[in-house]
Amino acid sequence: MSSYIGRHAELYDLFYSDKPYAEETEFVHQCINRYGLTNTHRLLELACGTGVHAFALEKLGYKIVATDYSEDMLLCARKKAAQISSSIDFRCQDMRSVKLSDEPFDAVICLFDSIGYVQTNEALEQVLQTVRNLLQPEGVFIFEFWHAGAMLRYYEPVRIRRWATTDGEILRISETKLEYSRQLANVNYSVYEHRNDGTYVGFQETQVNRYFLLQEIAAFLSSTGFRLLKSFSGFTENENITDQTWHVVVVAKKTKEFSA
Repeated sequence: MSSYIGRHAELYDLFYSDKPYAEETEFVHQCINRYGLTNTHRLLELACGTGVHAFALEKLGYKIVATDYSEDMLLCARKKAAQISSSIDFRCQDMRSVKLSDEPFDAVICLFDSIGYVQTNEALEQVLQTVRNLLQPEGVFIFEFWHAGAMLRYYEPVRIRRWATTDGEILRISETKLEYSRQLANVNYSVYEHRNDGTYVGFQETQVNRYFLLQEIAAFLSSTGFRLLKSFSGFTENENITDQTWHVVVVAKKTKEFSA
């Protein structure tokens, strides 16, 4: 299912303007230094969105290929890259079957729960197998997922947020329904741009994301040639995963030998 199409992609940075990208980037950087290959340099990002994490990581010295399946999000990323003379290579790719002619990467990342866009066991296995093929031996895969423990207990069926703009106000209504048997959250976004002249425009978009338990993620990693090194409660050193943990950050290492 497509996501962040057209105007939704253009508004993405506004909607997540309060996200602590700098702190998250520094945490990922520290994880790479601590658990990754010595002198990790070449980095692949899956589901890069408008490139905010990628730009921050580039400033830390990484050479980055950043992929996303939304052409509209990549358009926003490339515009920003041109403005700051970034050398990040943005490419439109589906994370289940990334096709690159580059040399293997030292590390691969997939942040902001984007791995949940692959909704089935088979699709997740495809992603992990693809990542393994793209990594150097013993390279690391760092990713974030939506935690089932918090989602099942505390999700909000309806959320409303507003942002003031120079032209007026933007209203976003998020309506969530859970599909328990498949561990999916169906989120319908209704976005309205109210202008100062009394007019408004709007659009709707539905996104479907999977939420996971840590134990099943560990099983998927093991079955696809990875070793789970660490799991953190968000972008912190806290390793205590509870029902209050909404986001889990995982560090996994590609094993030396593996046969499917």
